[in-house]
This record gives sequence, structure tokens and C-alpha cells, in this order.
Amino acid sequence: MPIPRQRIKIALRLWMPVLMLRIVVAHTLIQGSIRPHAIIILPNSAGTEVLVCYEDEGVYIDTYGRITKDTVLQWGEMPASVAYLQSNQVMGWGEKAIELRSANTGNLEGVFMHKKAQKLKFLCERNDKVFFASVQSGGSSQIYFMTLGQNSLFNW
Repeated sequence: MPIPRQRIKIALRLWMPVLMLRIVVAHTLIQGSIRPHAIIILPNSAGTEVLVCYEDEGVYIDTYGRITKDTVLQWGEMPASVAYLQSNQVMGWGEKAIELRSANTGNLEGVFMHKKAQKLKFLCERNDKVFFASVQSGGSSQIYFMTLGQNSLFNW
């Protein structure tokens, strides 16, 4: 029985990020099996450029797996969640800190340390506010938001 063309397209789309990651990893010294924890389609790229985050790094690649920017995001710790913000910045939520980095240079522009280790997940961005939630066992969670100022420093 032939596979419908629509299913082939969907399977290829789901498989493509793994293929791209294998190509990118071939340029680094990392060996073994690596799975991305975040794949973010970049705005204004018509879906042809993505930020792929694995371990504590992030690289920009196109749909053919070619690196598109010399910038490598180097997080202080592996983020549980990553988001590309309208301000052309990338925010990563780790268990110990929230980091704000320049999407162009990868430079650290702000950091907020947690009082206690917790897993945080990005929810959405609206105007100058970024919403995220704590992820706790037992189904309970708490929603937080941050206001990004003009120079994109954190305000709670």
C-alpha cells in the first residue's frame, strides 16, 4: 500500500531537524548522540533559518544544515526552555538562572539568578513582557512575567 504524499512531507519535516543537527555536530568536537532541546524558527526568514539549541550551545543553520552565522550561543547552563524575542535577543531559562543574550553576537546582556533551583518554561511574549511558568511535579505550577526595559534589562 503506497504512503500518502502528505504523510511523507510531514515525516520529512519532523525528521529534517535531526538531519540538520547531525550536519552541524559534524563541525564540532562533540561525539555521540545529541538531541536538540530547542529548535526555533527565526522571524523574517520565511522558515529557512533556525536556531538549534543542544546541550549548553545554540547555532544558527538553514534548512540544508549549513551554518548561517558565526555566532554560537554559549549558555552558562543547559536551558530548559529557549525563546527568540522581538527585541532580537534570545532568552534561556536554566535551573539556576535566566539568561538574556544578543541574537547577533551571542553576548550575555542580562542574567537573573533564581533563589532556588527550578525548571522554568517559556510561555509567550507580549509587547515588552515575557511570560513563563514553573514546572513542578504533581501538576502545580506558577506563572511569572518579566518586563524588558528599553535597554532590555530585567524588571520584575
